[in-house]
Amino acid sequence: MTDALKRLSDEGVAIWLDDLSRKRITSGNLAELLDQSHVVGVTTNPSIFQKAISSGDGYEQQLAELAARKVTVDEAIRMITTADVRDAADILRPVFEATEGQDGRVSIEVDPRLAHETTATIAEAKQLAWLVDRPNTLIKIPATKAGLPAITEVIGLGISVNVTLIFSLERYRAVMDAYLAGLEKARERGLDISRIHSVASFFVSRVDSEIDKRLDGIGTDEAKALKGKAALANARLAYEAFEEVFSSERWAALDKAQANKQRPLWASTGVKDPAYKDTLYVVDLVAPGTVNTMPEATLEATADHGEVTGDTVRGTYDRSRAELAAIEKLGISYDEVVQLLEDEGVEKFEASWNDLLKSTEAELARLAPSEA
Repeated sequence: MTDALKRLSDEGVAIWLDDLSRKRITSGNLAELLDQSHVVGVTTNPSIFQKAISSGDGYEQQLAELAARKVTVDEAIRMITTADVRDAADILRPVFEATEGQDGRVSIEVDPRLAHETTATIAEAKQLAWLVDRPNTLIKIPATKAGLPAITEVIGLGISVNVTLIFSLERYRAVMDAYLAGLEKARERGLDISRIHSVASFFVSRVDSEIDKRLDGIGTDEAKALKGKAALANARLAYEAFEEVFSSERWAALDKAQANKQRPLWASTGVKDPAYKDTLYVVDLVAPGTVNTMPEATLEATADHGEVTGDTVRGTYDRSRAELAAIEKLGISYDEVVQLLEDEGVEKFEASWNDLLKSTEAELARLAPSEA
């Protein structure tokens, strides 16, 4: 084992785990990862919960009790998922205290079926924050057009947010704007904005998956030479935008009021193409003030053979722009790709949620007590 994870942390990258299950909590595995692998946060999403709960491991007793109470399937899922997030948040609480609220956080997502409904997303975010009732929770809101005003309002209420499903640079700038507007609203309401935190989850590997497929379709040497370049270029330019926004005059006014920067979080960092090194979206996206949330396989690969050589983002902006321009020149529309990925991202989470509804409903029916 190398000490790559420590070096990553020393470079200013917060390591979060992109996974959660009751077994991981009760077995002591999560606490072990905090202790031994420099993990300082946890992210969840509908797909992660669908996988965890469908495995059934550790959920039987709670499901039986929920079945006895004849709760609806929607209520059952929220009771189960918020219980896991609450318990994980308690395990992470010492990290939260030690980092003054920056890390030690657990994310939970609003119902993905509400991704295009602003008012419903706000209501759901408030309900989730109340249900979990832990200061080290982040409520995940998708960066859809309907999600942007919801982000502003929820931040404005003093609720910390993880903005998810960001694929494009334009949308990322809109997310940062929504965050700043939320802080301004919270300040106007007299809230302590130093207690509000946020991360912006910028998705990485899916960009390569889609663009590489199109480059393969073109098939020229020029196209093949650009494979594996788009995702890193896109993320690196996102960091450039982050640096710009959080050194602006607008930010300076909030900074004086002790506001916290909204950190870029690299999401979807598991490598999909076996031709690429399995630590690509970790070691090539090292920059201070970022978060990298990794599935366990990526975390283990980085620990085992990750080569952390310092900042691999700043200083790459011109090259990154040139690479995206070269891809566009081949007839691959950046705007079309990122919109497709956002649409697919919402659809995938909704499909996972619907699968979770079906499997949980079946378990509740199976465990329901027979009438005497």
